[in-house]
Amino acid sequence: FHIGGAMYTRWGRTNCTDGIHTELVYRGYAGGTHYTHSGGASDYLCLPRDPQWGSENGTKAKYFSDVWGAEYQMASFPFSLRSSGSSTLNDHNVPCAVCRAKTRASVLMVPARQECHEGWTKEYSGYLTTGYKGHVGRNQYACMDAAPEVLAAGHLNENGALFYHVEGVCGSLPCPPYINGRELTCVVCTK
Repeated sequence: FHIGGAMYTRWGRTNCTDGIHTELVYRGYAGGTHYTHSGGASDYLCLPRDPQWGSENGTKAKYFSDVWGAEYQMASFPFSLRSSGSSTLNDHNVPCAVCRAKTRASVLMVPARQECHEGWTKEYSGYLTTGYKGHVGRNQYACMDAAPEVLAAGHLNENGALFYHVEGVCGSLPCPPYINGRELTCVVCTK
């Protein structure tokens, strides 16, 4: 008997790492608060492909928040493209997969690493992303898979929630070991 069930979102992919130790809970569409909004949520969502709706009362709320789909904002970035049919991720819509590590109870995203620390199992690695520093809204950091996929239907510049890569800035962040202006990697680990 194994105690496990660590949950994580694999940003930029429609599948989990493998079928032996992980299971796909659902595939979805990345979304979040529009990049120009100063209110709303600060985290990205993995919205399922099969939404279910509550009762509709026919009236529109006066005050509400909203959820937008997400796009890659990375015109020239060192990702290994999967299934995009183009040379850039820019403006393509972002898929996601919610995964469960069957035999592991803890999950941890480690920034600036491509491999897990000793005793931890690597689920996937990639590049650290978040919203753009000059936009009004704030986003949590997300680890975008190093070999991202795109959603077939979405490649227009419709904006919404946006993913940008993250660079290190020297000063209070020590350089070395960090390098000023270098894109930060990330890894998602379970134990």
